[in-house]
Amino acid sequence: QVQLVESGGGLVQPGGSLRLSCTVSRDIFSIDAMGWYRQAPGKQRELVAHITTGGSTNYAGSVKDRFTISRDNAKRTIDLQMNSLKPEDTAVYYCNADRWTRLGYWGQGTQVTVSS
Repeated sequence: QVQLVESGGGLVQPGGSLRLSCTVSRDIFSIDAMGWYRQAPGKQRELVAHITTGGSTNYAGSVKDRFTISRDNAKRTIDLQMNSLKPEDTAVYYCNADRWTRLGYWGQGTQVTVSS
């Protein structure tokens, strides 16, 4: 029954920036890895970035060097800084942990639209 609340999305021009935030209703100290996912219309959901409790990160090739993921376990938040945005980044963005995705737990997501 975990609740995941994403925020920070919006409409931005190509080359612009957005910072997404996610708050989790449960303690995440024990969650080894959390990530940001996205789903564009007509496409499958994909993992964009993930971060471990130790601070190790991994990014999809399409966003590498443009996006930065971070987490604050005490605040129960996971952020995604997105720079140099492209139209291809347009999607609904979700935060989650693998263990919760397997249980079907998803938040409402936040819409990111990159368009001129």
